[in-house]
Amino acid sequence: MDVQRLRVLRELADRGSVTAVAAALSYTPSAISQQLKALAEEVGTPLTEPAGRGLRLTDAGVVLVEQAEEVLAAMARTQAAIDALRSEPAGDVTVSLFPSGARMMLPGLLTRFATGPIRIRAAVVDMVPGDVPALTADADVVVTHHDELTPRPDYDARRWVSVPLLREPLDVVLPPGHRLARRRGLRPADLAGEDWISVNIGWPVDDVLRTIALRTGTRPRVVQRINDFAVTEELVAAGLGIALLPRWSTDDRGGRRLARRPLRGVRAARRVEAVARAATAARPAVAAVLAALRAEAEAVVARG
Repeated sequence: MDVQRLRVLRELADRGSVTAVAAALSYTPSAISQQLKALAEEVGTPLTEPAGRGLRLTDAGVVLVEQAEEVLAAMARTQAAIDALRSEPAGDVTVSLFPSGARMMLPGLLTRFATGPIRIRAAVVDMVPGDVPALTADADVVVTHHDELTPRPDYDARRWVSVPLLREPLDVVLPPGHRLARRRGLRPADLAGEDWISVNIGWPVDDVLRTIALRTGTRPRVVQRINDFAVTEELVAAGLGIALLPRWSTDDRGGRRLARRPLRGVRAARRVEAVARAATAARPAVAAVLAALRAEAEAVVARG
């Protein structure tokens, strides 16, 4: 079986269209279609089928993609073992991080590789857990997060490596002069009737607000939905509402700018993890970055 054709099929699974695969691999769409057709003939069964104006994988295509990832990962590990005999890990590693995760971890990560020979190429991407598999098609490592109250994303272990980094509590954040700022901790019932600044529906953190609604029997009054926590901080500091914000990536200026109070009676936290394709994670430079992310996460928790 031709390995390059397996790569093409894998890319189609992650990117969703022949045009996107062609752009990523620097081929024409016609060449990608020919590769897919040749692979199907080689296997002896259809691997794709029409879906609207595009293609989707057949059951056989899905199975072959899973097996292809194992083949590509084995090849990457073999190459890594050979490279390890010649030199230390080196080269560019692309890392995509969600915005507040970048604020929390990116400076330390870049500092760890400031002198090379590994170079971090970072991008900040607003993401939900469902975006991660596709993001790994373009980034070597994706640092993502999900709400602790929702089921953990199910990354197929044959295709992706998932590295847990840290558990970051979510605190209720208020203006320092707010009437509730005098309390050491807040329960859901204490927050009934408050104006909330939350994230878009379906994004991490908003699930916690829904839990508060169930506990109190009242619907939180969300006055703004903003995904940029830095903007949310400014609005809370201006007295325009309260919010749930992550503990270690919120700039409260030591309590002078914002008052942070733990939420009692509800498990409120997000889980942060790093995800990479199995074949990508086998590269020595990528493995070194994953190890550095674990070390940086430990440092964040220790400082917190």
